Amino acid sequence: MKRSHRFPRWLLILLLSSLLSAAIVIYATLGYAKPYSNAKQSSLSQISAVRIGGSGVPKPPRLAYLISGTKGDTNRLKRVLQAVYHPWNFYLLHLDLEAPDEERLELAKFVKSENVFRAFDNVRVVGNANLVTYKGPTMVASTLHAVAILLRLAKDWDWFINLSASDYPLMPQDDFLHVLSYLPREFNFIEHTSKIGWKEYQRARPIIVDPGLYDTKKSGVFWTKEKRSMPASFKLFTGSAWMVLTRQFLEFCIWGFDNLPRTLLMYYTNFLSSPEGYFHTVICNSKDYQNTTINHDLHYIKWHTPPRQHPMTLRSAHFDAMVASGAPFARKFVKDDTVLDRIDRVLLGRSRGRFTPGGWCTGNSFLGRDPCTSYGFPEVLKPTVNSRRLETLLLKLLDPEKFRSSQCK
Repeated sequence: MKRSHRFPRWLLILLLSSLLSAAIVIYATLGYAKPYSNAKQSSLSQISAVRIGGSGVPKPPRLAYLISGTKGDTNRLKRVLQAVYHPWNFYLLHLDLEAPDEERLELAKFVKSENVFRAFDNVRVVGNANLVTYKGPTMVASTLHAVAILLRLAKDWDWFINLSASDYPLMPQDDFLHVLSYLPREFNFIEHTSKIGWKEYQRARPIIVDPGLYDTKKSGVFWTKEKRSMPASFKLFTGSAWMVLTRQFLEFCIWGFDNLPRTLLMYYTNFLSSPEGYFHTVICNSKDYQNTTINHDLHYIKWHTPPRQHPMTLRSAHFDAMVASGAPFARKFVKDDTVLDRIDRVLLGRSRGRFTPGGWCTGNSFLGRDPCTSYGFPEVLKPTVNSRRLETLLLKLLDPEKFRSSQCK
């Protein structure tokens, strides 16, 4: 029997009420706050620690992260990892085959040397790296490989999130986990549309070959002379390559108890920029999962007008817009840009080379000490008032008048 993921109107109303109730509790405790806080790390101590699992407080979800990069990205991956790290989650780091073994070894030594990583045993580095070709299906293959590893290593995570060395968080994981705690674990955050427009003739009809599928040296894709017709047995969807997907849906893609994921994987093997279409087309052509989508990738991304191949590089001038978006992540950033230092200081409350503090950090921050050198229960969260930015975004996305109309259309 197929599982039904159709959410009745009363459930959405109850969900919205729960989010609003959570916001009211925070506001009543902390009072009015600006859209973002200019306070430093010490302001986090004003938030009362919440022991998850207590009366009236839902257990937080566990997140499984893939953080990927290429040659020269070792230090950037370290920084992103420290910024998004939380002992309640799982993390897989991947430097593609273009990166020399020395960089991969350096990353592995970094993970092994951190006391926190050893204590919670929730960070891994992919040793058998994949070759990832820009615009090619090898990126989808690398993502599926990472998901398979996470499914094997960690049995109880709820959502999978893919980030790159060019991404960065806009809020602490305590805030993110706190808000996600009030959501059904069946929702998939994936920006998608069936209005592919110019992509029909520049991506869907051309046939490309990705040398990364059979070679060990990185090179660009190449085109064949033949064209193909549009598929008749399924509908094409496209969207952002960055997503937050449920464990249930990814098990559906990996385990292959239905022919749809395998059929579409073969189709997208010869499809240009397949990461922007594979998961979108699978989920929107599946009756079990097409009603679980939220049409947003939880990223702040600024595009040129008209859009180009790559989004704008985010700078300090975009800081206020990033904050106002309510998104928990943003991209893309250049290495060590000053806006990253501002995000660390203002939004994350962290210093360079340190973890983003949260309820799991039990040390003293007096005189600039690192509170995360001592740690306690990983399920303890200290959500800040800034979590209301994400709550506001989700309330808009789950508006009963717009929610259904934006799913797989």
